[in-house]
Amino acid sequence: MTEQRSVVQTYAVTGMTCEHCVRAVSAELSAVPGVEEVRIDLAGGTATVTSAEPLPVESVRAAVDEAGYELAGGIA
Repeated sequence: MTEQRSVVQTYAVTGMTCEHCVRAVSAELSAVPGVEEVRIDLAGGTATVTSAEPLPVESVRAAVDEAGYELAGGIA
């Protein structure tokens, strides 16, 4: 039996300024299929996503857009 390793990717997100922003981005990213965990670094402007497989950047961008923020250039 092979153990599946999770994939961790960090994305730059612009426009986050408060805990409401953190909750909004976390909720939208958590809804992306395959996402296991989301960690937001408000001061650094990043979202670190743990998933079962690499996520298509378009899916991440759509989730961040839905939350009202902008993915800044893909993976940070």
